[in-house]
Amino acid sequence: MVASASEEVWNLFSMDRRSLKHVHDNVHGNIYLEPLFLKFIDTEQFQRLRDLKQLGISHLVYPGAVHSRFEHSLGVYWLAGEAINKITAYQGLELGIDREDIKTVKLAGLLHDVGHGPFSHVFEREFLPRVLNNYKWSHEDMSVKMIDYIVDEHHIDIDSETLKRVKEMIIASSEQESSLNSKSVKEKRFLYDIVANGRTGIDVDKFDYIVRDSRACGLGCSFQFERLMEIMRVMGDQICYRAKDYLTIHKLFATRADLYRTVYTHAKVKAIELMVVDALLKANDSLQIVSKTQQPDEFWKLDDTILKTIETSTEKELSEARNLILRIRRRDLYQFCNEFSVPKERLDYFKNITPQDIICSQKSGGVTLREEDVAVSNAKIDLTRGRNNPLQSINFFKDYESDEIFPIQDDRISHLLPAFCQDMIVRVYSKKPELVEAVSEAFENFQLKTYGMKAQVHATPEKKKRRILEGQGKFH
Repeated sequence: MVASASEEVWNLFSMDRRSLKHVHDNVHGNIYLEPLFLKFIDTEQFQRLRDLKQLGISHLVYPGAVHSRFEHSLGVYWLAGEAINKITAYQGLELGIDREDIKTVKLAGLLHDVGHGPFSHVFEREFLPRVLNNYKWSHEDMSVKMIDYIVDEHHIDIDSETLKRVKEMIIASSEQESSLNSKSVKEKRFLYDIVANGRTGIDVDKFDYIVRDSRACGLGCSFQFERLMEIMRVMGDQICYRAKDYLTIHKLFATRADLYRTVYTHAKVKAIELMVVDALLKANDSLQIVSKTQQPDEFWKLDDTILKTIETSTEKELSEARNLILRIRRRDLYQFCNEFSVPKERLDYFKNITPQDIICSQKSGGVTLREEDVAVSNAKIDLTRGRNNPLQSINFFKDYESDEIFPIQDDRISHLLPAFCQDMIVRVYSKKPELVEAVSEAFENFQLKTYGMKAQVHATPEKKKRRILEGQGKFH
């Protein structure tokens, strides 16, 4: 008997889950793992992700944030499967989705972070640029190399075209999108928007980490990714959304921005990250950290435990790095002095502020600051599209009977939504508690010299300037 069209679609993603291995995830519940995916999971290269905390050192401020990239990768694998299953159920025959498409999307979700470095994004955005002389290193590129290495090292039997598409899906971000020119990408471009979406910024990677990070940090999360997955529709070879749900989409970007401000760029989190970067820079020559970032056979051995290696080493060459790690353990952190948001009319001309900028702004007389006394954090927070409204990059449809797609312009959205979509926060830290007052004054002078005003909200509290004793105000 010939199967009906609906039966053919159902057979694409239905299976007896009782025969599959499953793990219970604290965000998504039971996650079922098919044999092919287990071949990748049960390797030392993938298991390394257990030793990479998803939020780097944020757990030293938010104690619950100890979840790993292993959990996140399983979550993205599961959501990628749920997303492609939804599309298949509603439009599978129309779009020509087959079993290979489903398998490829799920595998890309599973492996998208397999080449990630230690300490969240600090390793590739703040440490490596200091030592690689403008050489651009990205965890997406390393993930692509790592996938090839895992397949070769563990003799995994997988079709070469499937593997090629998996790697293309992983690099389908805005920075790498121009490299997606193969025939397979052009035929079913919408598949490449599910895991890492360079076109609109809406993808299952964000769905998972927004909910997972919020829960781990004890923060509320009213964003509902389930609703977006239910109402999405492929039109014009891209994933589009019902116009009436644009506020749900905006909430995705707003929640992400809140996490950046509240957790990822928390003033104390950045202080510790600056100390970790300094420790890695001092330890690099001895431990040859950078040399391990070029090839996957060495890179997979690099994880968050490098801090423990430094901390417990007795080598003289690591003494400076070890002292920094001990300062973190003993909560003797770089002291936050003050911050300001760059005036929006000056963002076009903004260049990252450096310690040199601060010490050149100190007045003569009193303490003489040196460049190594000051640390600066330049934190950009936006809605994924710089100063542009992300809704303008997304195509919407009126209802399920309509074939017309359109963006939503700024003047058509709720007036309660922000009119400006980017913030640049400059924070200055004193590496020595006794220099807080001098650094704070130099920072104020820098603002006056640069903007003709003090852009900070308030002056550095006098109590903070005088605070040298240990144990006061360490966690907030």
